[in-house]
Amino acid sequence: RKTVTVDTAVLCDRCSGSGSASNAKPVTCTGCGGAGEIQEVQRSFLGNVMTSRPCPQCQGFGEVITDPCNHCGGDGRVKKRRDITVNIPAGIGDGMRIRMADQGEVGHGGGPAGDLYVEVHTQKHPIFERDADDLHVSVRVPMVDAALGTSFPVEHLDGESLEIDIEPGTQPGEAIVLDGKGMPRLRTDGHGKLYAHVDVLVPTDLDKKTKELLEQIRDKREESSKVHSADDNDGEGFFDRLRDRFRR
Repeated sequence: RKTVTVDTAVLCDRCSGSGSASNAKPVTCTGCGGAGEIQEVQRSFLGNVMTSRPCPQCQGFGEVITDPCNHCGGDGRVKKRRDITVNIPAGIGDGMRIRMADQGEVGHGGGPAGDLYVEVHTQKHPIFERDADDLHVSVRVPMVDAALGTSFPVEHLDGESLEIDIEPGTQPGEAIVLDGKGMPRLRTDGHGKLYAHVDVLVPTDLDKKTKELLEQIRDKREESSKVHSADDNDGEGFFDRLRDRFRR
């Protein structure tokens, strides 16, 4: 729920929207005979041209008020600032509009009120990024935790604590998908997905003991750096993963 302040036209409380100080009914305009417009003949090089324009005496209404209300000047409405509570539905997106029936300006002469449209702008979140009904979050995982596996909590938008499980051997750029933990779907049941994108942190400032331990691991693994080839049988190719990351 959000309270907004609007300047709008409301029913005049002195004449109850009639526009007349004595609450008398309007009379037919003598300038246009009740038509609301007057016709004029203008001469041009093509000949006489008939044009129509709103009657200046009744402003196009076809009727005039003989004793206009001093408060509203015969308009039947006055400008007023008021606070309106807007119900924001869960899952609404940036730029969407909410229609509030009968909350707009009152019509001339006490006519029915129109609708008020509230355009919604959402603020960016410092952690989560929204994509339709899905949420994306980047999680930084130390290299050792990515290799051995770990878990840690992430506070969701509604305050719920979500457990992010990092499986052993998780690779940089992998996305952990949590079904039903995204944004609520607008005016329907269910939620989108939450994607936790893993950013593996490689240590840079190593002490002597840590460096020795990493060298022992490297010797034991007997792995070496090499250029990636399309013939390497490692599931999805490197360039495919790179392309998918840029798409996200």
